[in-house]
Amino acid sequence: MIKKTGLLGVSFFALAAVQAHAESWDMPMAYPASNYHSENGANFAKCVGEATKGSLTITTHPGGSLFAGNDIKGAVQKGLVAIGERLMSAHANENPLFGVDSIPFLATSFDASDKLWSTALPDIKTALEDQNLVYVYSVAWPPQGIYANKELNSVADLKGLKFRAYNAATARIASLAGMQPVQIEAADLSQALATGVVESFISSGSTGVDSKVWESLTNFYDVQAWLPRDVVFINKDAYDALNDDTKKAIMDCGEQASVNGENMAKNLTAKYLKTLADNGMKVAPPSDQLKSDLEGLGEKMTADWLEKAGDQGKKIVEAYKQAQ
Repeated sequence: MIKKTGLLGVSFFALAAVQAHAESWDMPMAYPASNYHSENGANFAKCVGEATKGSLTITTHPGGSLFAGNDIKGAVQKGLVAIGERLMSAHANENPLFGVDSIPFLATSFDASDKLWSTALPDIKTALEDQNLVYVYSVAWPPQGIYANKELNSVADLKGLKFRAYNAATARIASLAGMQPVQIEAADLSQALATGVVESFISSGSTGVDSKVWESLTNFYDVQAWLPRDVVFINKDAYDALNDDTKKAIMDCGEQASVNGENMAKNLTAKYLKTLADNGMKVAPPSDQLKSDLEGLGEKMTADWLEKAGDQGKKIVEAYKQAQ
């Protein structure tokens, strides 16, 4: 009996020691819980918990419920939270490399997007590390199209519209097309549309379905401009404090989340457009004139990006084109 009690005591203290070293992280995310990025993030968190046998638990907070989308990156950098997910191109004003995925008409399919991202990734990881962040994984959105409250036959038809801008690329499109840019986070888009603050925007079918845009807008043009990416990153100080096994578990789960997230995006792309159409929106390819006009804007924006990104950006684009 004495021996058994001793073993129980050892087991109790061993369990207490494990619990003392266990960590719990909050992970802010900008999009609704039903969005595939959020679902994929929840699966990633579950994977980490299982792989570390509970020594690290991650709780996701979708829908901008913990931090608004534009505050997530800064919160992770400052250590207010250890991990988060953010649309990378929203921070292209900090470093043009963060907007490489949103160069119009450069990479317009999932395969092309993957090639461009993998070409730029070493430099992006370095740029993030300089900001006290560790890259974990990224997942692309479906190809971007234009939503509007009227028919669009050319870029001239966009003039004067109140246009949601969510990154440097969309703000630049608004400027070039004579629209009125309005910065609106995804979580606030439905209200902005309902109140007339926004009349048009460029995004994927996913955003349209999440925000039920058919309640306010009438048309979607599948221009397939680019595939922006959400990136999951960790505060470098928090990451460095982990043991090697936990670091490996995070990166392994991140690699799995990258693959799973892209498969989800591919499978959902056509379904999103069908849902828009089923709810009364006119879903169509752009007219020849609209396509030509947009490609002209894209050429200007590519030149703008290359000028800002300098030799580093030029090398990335050249290497990507050679890999095509």
